[in-house]
Amino acid sequence: MAALLLRLRLRLRLLPLLLLLVVSLDAAPRGADAWGKQGHIMVCKIAEKYLSEKAAAAVQELLPESAGGELSTVCPWADEVRFHYRWSRPLHYANTPGVCNFSFSRDCHNSRGQQGMCVVGAINNYTDQLYSYGDSKKSSYNLTESLMFLAHFVGDVHQPLHVGYEEDEGGNTIVVRWYRRKTNLHHVWDNSIIETAMKDFYNRSMDTMVEALKMNLTDGWSDDISHWENCANKRATCANHYAIESIHLACNYAYKDVEQNITLGDDYFFSRYPVVEKRLAQAGIRLASILNRIFGDDKQDANAIPLQAQ
Repeated sequence: MAALLLRLRLRLRLLPLLLLLVVSLDAAPRGADAWGKQGHIMVCKIAEKYLSEKAAAAVQELLPESAGGELSTVCPWADEVRFHYRWSRPLHYANTPGVCNFSFSRDCHNSRGQQGMCVVGAINNYTDQLYSYGDSKKSSYNLTESLMFLAHFVGDVHQPLHVGYEEDEGGNTIVVRWYRRKTNLHHVWDNSIIETAMKDFYNRSMDTMVEALKMNLTDGWSDDISHWENCANKRATCANHYAIESIHLACNYAYKDVEQNITLGDDYFFSRYPVVEKRLAQAGIRLASILNRIFGDDKQDANAIPLQAQ
């Protein structure tokens, strides 16, 4: 019954989109890109809608020419350069020692024990670099890369299994079947849940799914946005809090009732998809909030406050 109600809710929400996006559906690519790419694009498409005028102008100036003026086109970039920038690999995630809480001092390091080398440290670092925008005395950073890294890592920290258990590498070593396809639990959360949703609810169109998420932000989640944006740290990042959220979701949803070689189907999909849907939306809202703080009118006040390690 719950699965049927969710299908009905999503299809009802989709009806106005179908009227508005008939042309885009016909033109939409039919390839099945990995959610790692699609999810990051979705996060940044949402963020673009909530950028202030000043932030949008700064982002436009920093984007590479290949972006075509759209932040979303470069948001998968950090995954594409992992094999070239090998040092960046640990920056996509954080691991806990099998516990359902995150501690920056305990968990944010690479395999050599270098502190800050995790997704939370990366968000803090690239945020700090971007504060030098417009200051010729601090222009030694490649701020285009800083922007692209930041946009990507804000997406990563919101995927629950990017803050998972060290022993199973965030679900990578847990072999499961997604309906009939053999895969691993991390891949289910990176790819399979969203691909299934796109196939079942959005005619395989990423643009249609993005529009549905935007509609929900102005309707179902409208009362939550101010809470999602809220960040007491004046240097624009509450990445530590986002990681804490993710490990809680990993424990309560991603890992829950999962064991090696289990088959995951409708029950798992319909109870976990709303989590994925909301995390995409939260990541977009929070990315916009961070960029608005960095490039907004209160930049000078924020610059007076040193960035604190979480």
